[in-house]
Amino acid sequence: MPLAGIGSRFIAILIDSLILGAAVLVLGILAALILPGLRFLGGISADWAIGIILVLLFLLQWGYFALFEAFANGKTPGKRAAGIRVMHRSGRAASFVEALARNLVRVIDYLPGMYAVGVVAMFFSRRHQRLGDMVAATVVVRDREVDSPHWGEMGSRTITGPVFVESAAAPAPPPHLSVTLSAAGVGRLSAADLEVLEGFFARRLDMDLSTRGALAGRIAAALSAKSGLVIPDGVSTETFLEAVAHQLRDVGRMRA
Repeated sequence: MPLAGIGSRFIAILIDSLILGAAVLVLGILAALILPGLRFLGGISADWAIGIILVLLFLLQWGYFALFEAFANGKTPGKRAAGIRVMHRSGRAASFVEALARNLVRVIDYLPGMYAVGVVAMFFSRRHQRLGDMVAATVVVRDREVDSPHWGEMGSRTITGPVFVESAAAPAPPPHLSVTLSAAGVGRLSAADLEVLEGFFARRLDMDLSTRGALAGRIAAALSAKSGLVIPDGVSTETFLEAVAHQLRDVGRMRA
């Protein structure tokens, strides 16, 4: 999947910061309303209320990002609005420990302000990773968009639209899904091999055709030598690589 850029990540963190700010403001208003009455009733109640508010602030600061990224398909509300999500660099979903680790390092990424360290790290990382992503082995990717009809699910924009409804409703699956590879051969490959494939997929559209074809051939030859997999007859080199990556992601999800 394509890596998310700094712009979309900035939009996501801006929205999440506004949500967190609103939550902190609500807590502050509640504290201002409740604490004076509790102090009037007795100091112990007020101290407990202050402790609860501090715990809630701590959970908001450290739990907001980690919980959403671990249990909401890698998406905080801000990331959902920006169309991006967090995932492990092997292609599987990020675990809670990984989501927590990447967000604990957020304090360093923020230094000296406005995520300066994190932005510099993303510029020098080929996977656009800030320090938290490097520690947790995660990446931020863009979700693939699915076009929806402009006139409702059952409508069409032209008189002849209904003629094409049946073919449009069942698009042909990607070619790599019809390629069957040996499970034993795929099992000999590792997460590092998947990273190589993902790096190629992310940058192949920026390459000229000769460079792209030569690099795809080199990667396919290296994977075949390691795994014993052979490119099936009638299958292009890039379709073979896509099929290998698809099955490797499935293996990673099963192991997770």
